[in-house]
Amino acid sequence: LARYDLAMTLYDGLQQGKSVELPALPAAQAAPAAAPAAAAVEAAPVAAPAQAGHAEPAPAAAEATATQSFVRVRADVLDKLVDQAGEVLIARSRVENHTAVVKASLADLNENIHRLRTQMRDLEIQAEAQIQARSEKLSSESASFDPLEFDRFTRLQELTRMIAESIEDVATIQASMYKGLQTSESDLSSQYRLTRELQQQLMRVRLVPFASIAERIYRVARQAGKETGKRVNVDIRGGRTELDRVVLERMAGPFEHMVRNSIVHGIEAPAARRAAGKPETGELRMEIRQEGNEILISIADDGAGLDLERIRARGLASGLLRADQNPSDRELMDLIFAPGFSTASELTELAGRGVGMDVVRSEMSAFGGRIAINSEAGRGTRFTLNLPLTLAVTQVVLATVGGRRYAIPAGMVEHVRRVRPEDVAEAIAAGMIDMPGAGEVALRAMAQLLGEDMTLHQGRQVPVVLLRSGDDRMAVAADEVSTNQEVVVKNVGPQVSRLAGIIGATILGNGEIVLILNPVQLIVRAPEPPRLSHTTTAVPKEEVRAPDTEGETGVTLAAAPLVMVVDDSLTVRRVTQRLLERSGYEVMLAKDGVDALRQLQDVRPDVMLVDIEMPRMDGFDLTRHVRGTELTRSIPIVMITSRTADKHRRMAMELGVNAYLGKPYQDDELLALIRSYVKERVLE
Repeated sequence: LARYDLAMTLYDGLQQGKSVELPALPAAQAAPAAAPAAAAVEAAPVAAPAQAGHAEPAPAAAEATATQSFVRVRADVLDKLVDQAGEVLIARSRVENHTAVVKASLADLNENIHRLRTQMRDLEIQAEAQIQARSEKLSSESASFDPLEFDRFTRLQELTRMIAESIEDVATIQASMYKGLQTSESDLSSQYRLTRELQQQLMRVRLVPFASIAERIYRVARQAGKETGKRVNVDIRGGRTELDRVVLERMAGPFEHMVRNSIVHGIEAPAARRAAGKPETGELRMEIRQEGNEILISIADDGAGLDLERIRARGLASGLLRADQNPSDRELMDLIFAPGFSTASELTELAGRGVGMDVVRSEMSAFGGRIAINSEAGRGTRFTLNLPLTLAVTQVVLATVGGRRYAIPAGMVEHVRRVRPEDVAEAIAAGMIDMPGAGEVALRAMAQLLGEDMTLHQGRQVPVVLLRSGDDRMAVAADEVSTNQEVVVKNVGPQVSRLAGIIGATILGNGEIVLILNPVQLIVRAPEPPRLSHTTTAVPKEEVRAPDTEGETGVTLAAAPLVMVVDDSLTVRRVTQRLLERSGYEVMLAKDGVDALRQLQDVRPDVMLVDIEMPRMDGFDLTRHVRGTELTRSIPIVMITSRTADKHRRMAMELGVNAYLGKPYQDDELLALIRSYVKERVLE
């Protein structure tokens, strides 16, 4: 009766949505609790995902599991917690980026201090020389003390010593800041480990065993076998392997469809199996295992295999194949993924092999997964699916195209090869490129896939990314490719997610929003590569226009524009150089007007960025020399200075400066000016 009352109390509490504590019961009397409808989260530490296999938990482990307490947590709450943990990682990345900037600034400060010390020593030598001369002059006026007996200090000496002391004070502060920065970096590393561990534990909570949909698979198999009169043994191995709840829910339908297809049109009827020397009962095996950050799912039957001749005939009838085309077996197998493709002779309630397989591939691609087929006549067909372990966090490779960055799932990238721009231009025109370890594969310019124009800069090697989708390999050429990094995947909403090739989005440590793409989907939907248009004009990649001739593409082979930066500040020169090089420009540096004129004798830049106040020759005098020389008269000059008064601006314009920017300026404003001047020079 006591247990009955306790059960009724728990039942009433759960019906009213109240939190009811379960009193401890003796192990021998405690009954196993039913799994709640909502996501159940163990209060004890979450174990690592189980590996594939048949092993059942030991009796002691099973008893311990049965006595563990559980708490009901809504799935959306778990998702929100995972997202918030990801936001903490993003915020930490931003702080890390700021720390890196401060570290670079401290390194520049250290160089400046070293330079100041050198200049200070020269100044002290000059001051000492003046003191010696002054001492000789005063020796006749004051014979009371010998110069060796009494030091007489001038105001210049006092100032030089004060400056030297100030430099040492700055050096001490710089050393203290650097030490504090190192401590901050150590604390950031500790925070990263803790946050990463928290995120991993939360992501493990999102994982559910594949066995949770096993009954649905069995039910579909029983129904298909009953309606077709076939006997099938379904064997699910590795059902305890866990994967992301969202992935499993989205892929449950495709799994059912593939099992149904395997039974209906893969496994033969009992009479046909007897004639082929096979057991009357067909075998359908599903194997699930984890490899790194991926889940590998194999669906194999021992049926007749894919009927390639029938697939070929249906491909010809539907216009997917040309009469003069001689596709390989692999290409024929890929036809079953074409929308609406089916080899079924009549329409029934059950799908024919291939019907709806385009949906299966589409769902796989939406997760950045892959699917491969292996079929052998008379022995059966095997589908191998590669799915991400979780959708919350993934490894990506960042690719820059047209000044924008995009993310490619690292699981799709086999390797990156850097190729000469001339070779890439020819390969894009041909649509094929030879990649080490893969042979000839299809090549597309990633800019073309995104509807943009692309420039291949002479003298700068082009990164070509080899992608893998199942057994297929293809390549894309980008402007730049960075190393792997882990990112938090964000939902892009229903409007954007319907666009082909977009998996999601992420926020980088600097706050930049980056789309996560599946280039394979973009390549599949892209038209055949047209002819390539070559040019050698100095056009930046953002300004290239597609040729008007029908059949030509907007891929252009161009020399990178050259920009000269003239500034006496080492820090300004380096910061500007990094900005311009990231935007695809070649950069030459000059520390003052004299240095700039010396370099202009050998090189003609496309644009000059000039400061006003510089030693030896200022920006005004440099502009006079540039405008007064026939060979350099047409070079656009952008004057960048902290002097923003109308007097300085007016004088600069009278000397022939094209644009006048005050410090600090916006990077986008400067880049827009450079692009416009480079474009004008090309049109001339």
